[in-house]
Amino acid sequence: QVQLVESGGGLVQSGGSLRLSCAVSGGSTSTYNFGWFRQTPSGKEREFLAASNRSRGGVRYGDSVAGRFTISRDNTKNTVDLQMTGLKPDDTGVYYCAAYWSAWGRPLTTMSSDYSSWGPGTQVTVSS
Repeated sequence: QVQLVESGGGLVQSGGSLRLSCAVSGGSTSTYNFGWFRQTPSGKEREFLAASNRSRGGVRYGDSVAGRFTISRDNTKNTVDLQMTGLKPDDTGVYYCAAYWSAWGRPLTTMSSDYSSWGPGTQVTVSS
């Protein structure tokens, strides 16, 4: 399994932007599917935000962030980023990068239970 470490979290004002980065080691980003999730203070489960498919460049977004967040990967740098714009106080939480190995052409999953590798998380706080 790959090892993941998130960075880029911090404090930002409402309406601002942040870019999170996930450094991947122990494997190539080109052979894994990646997702970003978050755990909010009031949330019981980790909320799906975005995912990137290793095949055909497919991406998916959660309803709450579609149009505001963008996931991207750089297979040369072995990183997966999450660009966040239009941040709101409700976006406050701990953000996690996750990965799972997938055969080429398989559909992308948004279920946290399908992801086998997780980073420790990075805190994002959006002030009003």
